[in-house]
Amino acid sequence: MARSAHVPRLKPREADSHKGTYGRVLIVAGSRQMPGAAALAALGALRGGAGLVTVATPESALPLIAPAVTCATYLPLPESARGFLAPAARRLVLERADAADAVVLGPGLGMERGTVLTVRRLVAAIEEPLVLDADGLNAIAAEPQVLLTRSAPTVLTPHPGELMRLDGEPPPRGRTERRRRAEQAASRFRAVVCLKGHETVVTDGQATYVNDTGNPGMASGGTGDVLAGLTGTFLAQMDRPLDAAIAAVRLHGLAGDVAARRLGQAALIASDLLEALGEAFARYAGKR
Repeated sequence: MARSAHVPRLKPREADSHKGTYGRVLIVAGSRQMPGAAALAALGALRGGAGLVTVATPESALPLIAPAVTCATYLPLPESARGFLAPAARRLVLERADAADAVVLGPGLGMERGTVLTVRRLVAAIEEPLVLDADGLNAIAAEPQVLLTRSAPTVLTPHPGELMRLDGEPPPRGRTERRRRAEQAASRFRAVVCLKGHETVVTDGQATYVNDTGNPGMASGGTGDVLAGLTGTFLAQMDRPLDAAIAAVRLHGLAGDVAARRLGQAALIASDLLEALGEAFARYAGKR
């Protein structure tokens, strides 16, 4: 079993810094049917402290997302008749990815055939650190070996069902089984794996962190999209991908705990995490 990993410290923001100091994050997400996923991921990246966030999304989804995310820039992408990412988007995404410090790929993209093929090709072609989440994971489930073609760091953020589709085994249950499966997947795919759920497991196959923040109120649609954005921000800012993933998972859970204290668990929704991140940062630093 891998050794235990420690919670990394977050660097303070320097007085002479600028927006370029804190990372450029490209969010490739959303569709006409699921614009909220892209908005939550982008807001997670922004609230996590990214200096610049660009949302690359199918063209018809853009006017649905932009009013909710006024601090990002946008890259409208070619789309299918149903509003999903089209293969012609690949070139535009790769061009914009060249200027990014990290890329988040997957939330709300859907599983239309053209989108799935495009995502697989992007996973292989993107040369920047990559967070692969949600439909990004589902798109490569039939060909997970595409991950082995990557040279840049990769962070995978599956829930148990998505891990099942990636590794072909039943959904993991219990703390020991969850840890074992996450470590195996990390070693197999040469990636950092965040196996989401109660006591999220974060591992690179050599070191493992089991999270102790968060609560059942976070079992609500969209919370994973916020985590994907946070992970993208820390991946853009930190030298070690494992540290980035641990920081994102811990901060995400702290935000959930702050939000649950304010609203109760049953009433908690994903956007509440965004409002709670300020206090969560203070808790992370040990100031509250």
